[in-house]
Amino acid sequence: MTHLDVTKARLNMIEQQIRPWEVLDQRVLDVMEQIPRDEFVPENWRNLAFADINIPLSHDEVMMEPRIEARMLQALNIQSSDNILEVGTGSGYITALLAKLGKHVVSVDIHADNSQNTAQKLENLGINNVSLETGDASAGWDQHAPYDVIAITGSIPSLPEAFQFALNKGGRLFCVIGESPVMTATLITRIGEYEWTHEALFETELQPLQNIAPTRHFSL
Repeated sequence: MTHLDVTKARLNMIEQQIRPWEVLDQRVLDVMEQIPRDEFVPENWRNLAFADINIPLSHDEVMMEPRIEARMLQALNIQSSDNILEVGTGSGYITALLAKLGKHVVSVDIHADNSQNTAQKLENLGINNVSLETGDASAGWDQHAPYDVIAITGSIPSLPEAFQFALNKGGRLFCVIGESPVMTATLITRIGEYEWTHEALFETELQPLQNIAPTRHFSL
């Protein structure tokens, strides 16, 4: 793709995929226009970097569709003072978007090479407000808690309680809950010491978070 093609493709992504999906938060639209998504996509998928598809990554992972990423960012309503936890670094694209919107991002991935690759990409873009950590955060990650924002980038059958308690009061958490084919993108907001609100945003389907414990189905 030439520079002109990339610019046009990025604009088309915003105008044809993201806006029609009720993403009207200008900060989200601006940051998705600024961060070069094509630089986070595997080489052999670069020509589809802005397409409305799940792009395969290593370790049987995928990049979310752009419109899901955008709806997630809009729902989280990230402020410039927010400390953020990202569970599942993956390609590093969402990491970069979160870093541009918030104060600091702790991004945890179970695969060290994802963290290493992302470190290089963020450095190339001059993004330095991210701590990349390697570990299994599928049941929670409270090393730097509490957080103002938590973004879980793989689906989970149910939300481990530890994540809710890792939120600051007023903190927001985005996750996709359920098992194929029925999953719901959900926004959870902590409103008190033992009180949270749950808002179902939309139905979708997303690759499960790695190492997440499956739901046990008991038969009588």
